[in-house]
Amino acid sequence: MKMENFKGQTALHIAAMVGNTYAAQLLVQKTQELLTIIDRNKERPFDTAFINLKHDVSTYLIKSGRSFEAYYLENAPFAIFSAIQTKEYDLATELLDKHPLFALGPNISFDIILLTTTLTFPTKIGFKESLIYPSFDNVRRKIAVRSSLLFHSNFLNKCVDDILRVGKICNNTCCSWLGNISMILIVPLATLYPIYELICLLILVLRLPFSMLYFHLWTVLAVNVRPVKNIEKKKKAYDEAKKFLSEICNRMGRSHPGYWKPIIEAVRRDTYEVVDEILFVSPDTINCKNEEGHDIIQLAIINRSEKVYNLIYHIIERTESCRKVTDSSMNSLAHLVGRLAPSSVLGRTTGAALQMQRELLWREEVQKLMSPLELIQDNIYKETPAMVFTREHQDLMMQGECWMKTTAESCSITAALIVTIVFAAAITVPGGNQESGIPVFKKETAFTIFAVSNAFSLFTATTALLLFLSILTTRFSEKDFLVSLPRRLILGLFTLFLSTIAMIVAFGAILFLVFCDHRPWMLAPIAGFACLPISIIY
Repeated sequence: MKMENFKGQTALHIAAMVGNTYAAQLLVQKTQELLTIIDRNKERPFDTAFINLKHDVSTYLIKSGRSFEAYYLENAPFAIFSAIQTKEYDLATELLDKHPLFALGPNISFDIILLTTTLTFPTKIGFKESLIYPSFDNVRRKIAVRSSLLFHSNFLNKCVDDILRVGKICNNTCCSWLGNISMILIVPLATLYPIYELICLLILVLRLPFSMLYFHLWTVLAVNVRPVKNIEKKKKAYDEAKKFLSEICNRMGRSHPGYWKPIIEAVRRDTYEVVDEILFVSPDTINCKNEEGHDIIQLAIINRSEKVYNLIYHIIERTESCRKVTDSSMNSLAHLVGRLAPSSVLGRTTGAALQMQRELLWREEVQKLMSPLELIQDNIYKETPAMVFTREHQDLMMQGECWMKTTAESCSITAALIVTIVFAAAITVPGGNQESGIPVFKKETAFTIFAVSNAFSLFTATTALLLFLSILTTRFSEKDFLVSLPRRLILGLFTLFLSTIAMIVAFGAILFLVFCDHRPWMLAPIAGFACLPISIIY
């Protein structure tokens, strides 16, 4: 096990060099003395792994070296970087406590540790993940905000308030499960006011104690399902990262000069947790500027850092100097928001038309802070904010028009096919009497389901077809991308989706009626196959 090659390296050195964590585990389990063997370059296996950026191996080796106190403390200054890279923040905190003076080293300092933490800071669990992991308050607010962005109407703002109020009441009355199910059911139907009011009323009346049942169900899933385990691991890493970040900032203190790079990078990456912690410890860092002279507020607008902008919005709103700040080219905040967002930010939204809508929403948000006179001021290039926005987004608007037309054409063809199919099914009713024309199955429940779902599919497909045709005939002006076009697209896709579901239900009902006589067990495979086309879109 301790055999060395001509460089004085053992098998553990080689495993560390190539990043073979499994081999390193096998070797260390045989003998831990391999951890302390030094090769001719005066490197231990941990040093080899760290130099070759094999952070998984180096993190495992430093964990295994706890029994060697001298080895553990000697490698602590560098092991903390590997722990941060692998998101082992509990280990990083332990190393910081074991070796608190490592920051005095020549190549290591707290600002480098903070910058590394900023670059690798884990993201919070996402929207779909939060539907599984029980963080219900965030789920309700995210669903409500997303719906209001899609429809962008005053009615939806009322719906958002009512939905959040309903969810809070359900939680307070031991009905959290019903409150979360209501979010999934209410938002797609929020455009239909009577149905929305009826569902809200039913939820307020039916306060059933389902919370314990949901808790036990989630516990079983968390133990047995791997995706849920990964979500729990991700949330744990996020919580540990926040604690480690707080510890680092507290050790750096209020007036440490090393906050500049981490907070600038955090604003660019929209890592609002780092910005929040730094501003809490050292409020003066809000005046930090990058190489181009842009401060945190300007950088948040340029990089579309939504979370950071929401964090410092109250400062911008209440401080006149922050609202009227300009850069070296006399660009105000309205000029800066007119710039095209970075490609990495645009890539978060699917479709050029929806990207254009997002840019318009950003412009409207920033313009609320500006006076009418400031919105027509020129920069040194004699450009107003509106001129900057039009010039920067000209190509994106053309791409959005092309994308919207292509999508509308494809979906309109699909809607037309569904209309043709369900109309033909309506006039060729199965089981029709040759003499009177009255269907012989008219008293069957399955036939009623077929008739209702077929008619519903026809009406919704026709609605979708008209919506997509209205998109093709619109003028595609800049303002249309804000409300009109996205609303038509979303409603068209939603009605097309409902039409497809109704068509499948109608086909399944008539299939059961005609071919499954006296064999009710065949309903199960028909229902299973009917759910297959819908389930694959998730």
